Amino acid sequence: MKKFFPIIFFLVFSSVYAGGHLSAKDKKKTLECAGLYYANSMIPQGTLELDKIVHSIASKKFLTTFLIKEGVKEDEVNSKLNKSVDELYGKSYDEKKTSSCDKFINKLIPESKKEIEKLVRSGIY
Repeated sequence: MKKFFPIIFFLVFSSVYAGGHLSAKDKKKTLECAGLYYANSMIPQGTLELDKIVHSIASKKFLTTFLIKEGVKEDEVNSKLNKSVDELYGKSYDEKKTSSCDKFINKLIPESKKEIEKLVRSGIY
């Protein structure tokens, strides 16, 4: 009986932790940022500098992969991204929002800035 409770305790708490590390607030903000990056990536090159478009494409790819690894269903990620693009498509690049997302993501995900830069340099987005 003494062995039973520690085993149950371990199983309950390990499964809670494995269910994802993002709070609902962080998940929502991360999805919003991924949507913003996705919309930014669709701004025509003549309207926006190429490096900003490439950064947006790489950031969107990085965040999509991150969210799926964190346990967010791919259908939910795609749905939220499409919703964001529907809202933001055709609007001009928002430097303030994009910078805010960059700061949020860099704080939330260790090494994210380096990984996004790696994607940018690789040309595989």
